Amino acid sequence: MAKRQEVLRWGEQQLREAGIVDWRTDSWLLYESAAHMNRTEFLLRRIENMPASERGVYENMVKRRCTHVPVQYITGEQVFMGYSFLVSEQVLIPRMDTEILVQTVEQCTKQAARVLDLCTGSGCIAVSLKKRNPQLQIMGTDISKEAIEIAYKNSRRMEVTVDFYVSDLFGYFQQIEQERLADTAIFPNGKIKFDRIVSNPPYIPTSVINGLDEEVRCHEPRIALDGTEDGLGFYRRITRESRNYLTDQGMLFYEIGYDQAEAVSDIMEAEGFGNITVIQDLAGLDRVVYGGMEHV
Repeated sequence: MAKRQEVLRWGEQQLREAGIVDWRTDSWLLYESAAHMNRTEFLLRRIENMPASERGVYENMVKRRCTHVPVQYITGEQVFMGYSFLVSEQVLIPRMDTEILVQTVEQCTKQAARVLDLCTGSGCIAVSLKKRNPQLQIMGTDISKEAIEIAYKNSRRMEVTVDFYVSDLFGYFQQIEQERLADTAIFPNGKIKFDRIVSNPPYIPTSVINGLDEEVRCHEPRIALDGTEDGLGFYRRITRESRNYLTDQGMLFYEIGYDQAEAVSDIMEAEGFGNITVIQDLAGLDRVVYGGMEHV
């Protein structure tokens, strides 16, 4: 038998030798997940023997991390906007930078707005918006069936109602409009319109993906990363098609790469969007672009 503190130190050593940069932090996160124990409890119980079952789980987690599988995919969780979201290798890991997008949408959105989250992935944007403002009517789409399943799990986990659909961007709504199946209680006259459309689309140029960090390149879903040849393909398509799905005073919000603000702003301006604004993240990098339909 080994004491809890000895097992944790073993994990730290394994990760350090494997070249994991944040070996101390990652070792603790894995330990916390395996032992279901916070730091205070660990300090109080650090010299007791760790049960073999817990130790086995922890050791397996450490071994996976040594192969550079991201911690979040090992524990199955990631904190975003203060909430713990389920994640798997079928969805992009939610990142703190994306919280800027959520906060920006909140600042520009009235209480009872209809919101569409495109490329929803884990559902972190849509679920966070709904959790923080229950009066919003929110829908989300993603081309990945596996991602939509995770998004639904997260909505249930957070005890909010968000409707998610497997769809290539607006494809689902195009279909139900054509078939006249739109819910008239939500969309008057069966015409599908949203007050806000938000998206963190794939925006990494195809040629850049192979040069990304191993943990991103080899484990996060390529479909959630690849923004076509120049990284702007989804921005062009969403901006063009969104004109059919925004209300007269509707607004479109994007997360962008640090060097894409000018290009995305130009795309939006070319489609008639006005009052285009760029928001920077905590590191001072361009992170969000948004604009309105006033001049469309």
